[in-house]
Amino acid sequence: MSLLAFVVRRLAGAAVLLVLLSAAVFAATAVLPGDAVSAVAGVDASEAQRAAVRAELGLDRPAAERYADWAAGAVRGDLGRGFVGERPVTDVLATRLPNSLLLAGLTLAVTAPLAVLLGLWTGLRGGGADRLVSTSAQILAAVPEFVLAALLVAVLAVWLEVLPRVSVIPLGGTPLDVPRALVLPVLTLSAVGLAVATRLLRVSVSDAAATPYCEAARLNGVRGVRLAVRHILPNAAGPAVQALTLTTGALVGSAVVVENVFDYPGIGRELQLAVAARDIPMVQGIATALVAVLLAVLLLGDICARLLGAGEGHRR
Repeated sequence: MSLLAFVVRRLAGAAVLLVLLSAAVFAATAVLPGDAVSAVAGVDASEAQRAAVRAELGLDRPAAERYADWAAGAVRGDLGRGFVGERPVTDVLATRLPNSLLLAGLTLAVTAPLAVLLGLWTGLRGGGADRLVSTSAQILAAVPEFVLAALLVAVLAVWLEVLPRVSVIPLGGTPLDVPRALVLPVLTLSAVGLAVATRLLRVSVSDAAATPYCEAARLNGVRGVRLAVRHILPNAAGPAVQALTLTTGALVGSAVVVENVFDYPGIGRELQLAVAARDIPMVQGIATALVAVLLAVLLLGDICARLLGAGEGHRR
C-alpha cells in the first residue's frame, strides 16, 4: 500500500471514529443525573423558571435531535455556546487549548530523551539495571496522577517552598509569563510519561538487539555506543516512535487530572468544569477537540513509523 493510500485510509477511519466518539460523549453527558438548568437558573428557581430555562437551552428536545443540530454546526466550524456563561466553545478552545499543548510539548521534551536513554540502557544491559528501572517504572505507572502530584507538592511546594502549589497565571497572560508555575505540572506528567515510554522502548530495543542484523554487528566487534547509535536505534526507531505516540495518548488523560490538581488554565480544567455543570455543548466541543488532537498525533506517529520502517528495510 502506498503512503498516500495509507494516509487516506487512516484519515477516513479517524473521521468515522471521531463521529462515533462525539456521539458517545453526547450520550454519556445526556444520561448523567442532573442538567445545566440548576447552574443557569439557580438552585432556588421555581419549577416554572426551570422549565423556561430548559426550553431556552433546548434541553426539552430529544437528545438525537440536539446531537444532529450540534453535528451540523460542527461541520461548519460552529461548536455552539456553553450553557453556563454562553461562551462560544471555539473561543474557549482558542484560549485554553494552546496552554494544554504547551504543557504537553514541554512534557514530551523532557520525557522523550530520558525514555530513549533509559530504554537503550535497560534493553542492552539487562541484569540488575534492567530489573531496577523496569520495577521502578511499574511502580510509578501504578501510582495515580493525583497522588504523585500531591507528593510533589508536599516536597517541593510545602516542605522546600521552591515552587508554587498551584499554577497562578496573570489575567490575560499565558503560562510562559510565570515559568515556575509550569514546573510541577510538567514534572508530574513527565513522571507518568516516562514510566510508560521507558517500558515500551525497552521492549523495542531488546527486540532490535536480538535481530540477526545486530547479532552480526556484534560478531564483527561492534560494541557500546557505536552499536547503539548505528545499529540498535535505526532498527528500533519505528517502534520507538509508536511508543512515544502511545505515551502522548496516555498523557491526554493524565493532563485532565493534573490540570485540575494544579488549577492549570488548560483545556482539561475547562472540561472538568463543564462536566460538573452538565454543560453539554462545552463538554461535546472540548472532548471532540481532544479526540481530534489525539487522532492527529496517532496518525502522525503511524506515518513516521511507516517512513522509518521503509528506511530501515532499504538499509538492510
